[in-house]
Amino acid sequence: MRSTMSTMVYPREEALERLTQDEIVLNTKAVMQGLETLRGEHAQLLNSLLDCAQPPAAQEKSGLLRKSLEAIELGLGEAQVIIALSGHLSAVESEKQKLRAQVRRLCQENQWLRDELANTQHKLQKSEQNVAQLEEEKKHLEFMNQIRKFDDDGSPSEEKPGEKEKDNLDDLFPNDDDQGPAQPSGEVAAQQGGYEIPARLRTLHNLVIQYASQGRYEVAVPLCKQALEDLEKTSGHDHPDVATMLNILALVYRDQNKYKEAAHLLNDALAIREKTLGKDHPAVAATLNNLAVLYGKRGKYKEAEPLCKRALEIREKVLGKYHPDVAKQLNNLALLCQNQGKYEEVEYYYRRALEIYESKLGADDPNVAKTKNNLATCYLKQGKFKDAEALYKEILTRAHEKQFGSVNNDNKPIWMHAEEREESKGKKKDSGPYGEYGSWYKACKVDSPTVTNTLKSLGALYRRQGKLEAAETLEECATKNRKQVMHQNDRRQNRDGMNGPGGPRGDSEADEAEWNGVGTSTVCL
Repeated sequence: MRSTMSTMVYPREEALERLTQDEIVLNTKAVMQGLETLRGEHAQLLNSLLDCAQPPAAQEKSGLLRKSLEAIELGLGEAQVIIALSGHLSAVESEKQKLRAQVRRLCQENQWLRDELANTQHKLQKSEQNVAQLEEEKKHLEFMNQIRKFDDDGSPSEEKPGEKEKDNLDDLFPNDDDQGPAQPSGEVAAQQGGYEIPARLRTLHNLVIQYASQGRYEVAVPLCKQALEDLEKTSGHDHPDVATMLNILALVYRDQNKYKEAAHLLNDALAIREKTLGKDHPAVAATLNNLAVLYGKRGKYKEAEPLCKRALEIREKVLGKYHPDVAKQLNNLALLCQNQGKYEEVEYYYRRALEIYESKLGADDPNVAKTKNNLATCYLKQGKFKDAEALYKEILTRAHEKQFGSVNNDNKPIWMHAEEREESKGKKKDSGPYGEYGSWYKACKVDSPTVTNTLKSLGALYRRQGKLEAAETLEECATKNRKQVMHQNDRRQNRDGMNGPGGPRGDSEADEAEWNGVGTSTVCL
């Protein structure tokens, strides 16, 4: 028994911790073999003791042997459990490997499906782009067909006098909103030295405006270029219609901030018009004005001023000193001088423009309020706050009277309410400032961007003077007004403002003057 026990070698506890599963199984089997040998030897010894005749000693030894046999049987059982557990773990590991292989296959299939989906989406997007391009080409072909009809018939079949088209034309177009009543085409042609812009170019102009207002320059620019190419083929480069088309394309480029390209086209148009129509033609003045505004947007005020002055001289000579187009030119010239700090000239030009607008178009014309607002801005820049305040109040009072009748104790413009609230700010405030019948409610119904800007400007002026209650009243009214006419303001911002050499004038700036005829929707052609 001793010799058998001595042959069984047990690994140390530290070594057991580092054994692999296979090594544990091999060691367990070796232990089982040793235990089975011990069990056989113990059984032989127990049988031999039972055959001996010494009862007391035999009983004691047989008891010890039985206990050893029981321990051996227990060890064998545990070893069998370990082997069975090892087999189970091997089966689990095998299943785990199978599942991993399935997961890898599913991931590969999923990636393939993703690639297929991305490829399909790309094809769909490309197809949609092709469809959109085909639709645009179809519209272009329809438009070109319509232009050919104009060439054949002389005028469009759908055009009616006084239609909405006049909202989109400016300066040299006879139906301009800012010029008052429409003039007969013969009179306009006489004023323009016998040249009248063809109806097909007006239609093209309106179509380009529509695309540009939607930000679809990728359509507007090729449309202009194609029309320009067609005109050059049929009429030659040095033709007034080509100059008109160059003006339209230049102003689209200007809206994209492509000032260099726009300046090149406008200079080309100016040279054509001077050569074909004469240096004192209104169309030359329109191109000069567009070029001056372009330089103004780039901050080149000194270069812009002589161009603007020359345009003014031409319009005064051809149209007369009291024509609304002269007032427009005076407004732009005043703004150029203002940016150079020439405030005496600025006041003179604005006052002349104001006199023309009031005498020719009436005190309620929107250009009167715009010019007063521009003049008030000039006063603010010089620190003439009282003069600016008086003009702002005039604008608000006139707008109120036009909308709601004469001012009296029961019908006051908003600035009067603001000053009353300032005077009584320590007392109880109105319970419902926007009540149905209150003048606040009425003031907010005046849907004019110029009135809204005036409310903000006068509010800012009140703040400088420490009249915070009055300022808050006007600012609150301006905010409410702006929400009510947001879509109208957005449409007019394209033609009403410029904040120095960087682009359009934003709503947050209350102290900026307004250009006349600078947006794509009201270009000077």
